[in-house]
Amino acid sequence: QVQLVQSGGGLVQAGGSLRLSCTASVRTGGNNAMGWFRQAPGKEREFVATISWNGGYTNYLNSVKGRFAISRDNAKNTVYLQMNSLKPEDTAIYYCAMSRTLRGYISLRDYDYWGQGTQVTVSS
Repeated sequence: QVQLVQSGGGLVQAGGSLRLSCTASVRTGGNNAMGWFRQAPGKEREFVATISWNGGYTNYLNSVKGRFAISRDNAKNTVYLQMNSLKPEDTAIYYCAMSRTLRGYISLRDYDYWGQGTQVTVSS
């Protein structure tokens, strides 16, 4: 059973930065794209960013392009989400996810394992 353990998050003022981490209980340098999703109160979970198995491909939600950066360290079985220039509308619970595909996709259906979620709150 794969476990994804998240860390990071918290409360930050608008314009600030946070970094989320997600460590897998299994080796991630094989065939697994990784992704980050978020869910705001009363809204559906949405795609934020994805990275291919070797880090060669990334994709982002339009509203976070240029502000967020996804990266991975397969030697540490860890994926990161660096969030800069945060806005109040970025407030949500953020989830990391592991896909069985090599390339990252934007659909939740392409991800099989999920982290426990971490709260990110951006105050205005």
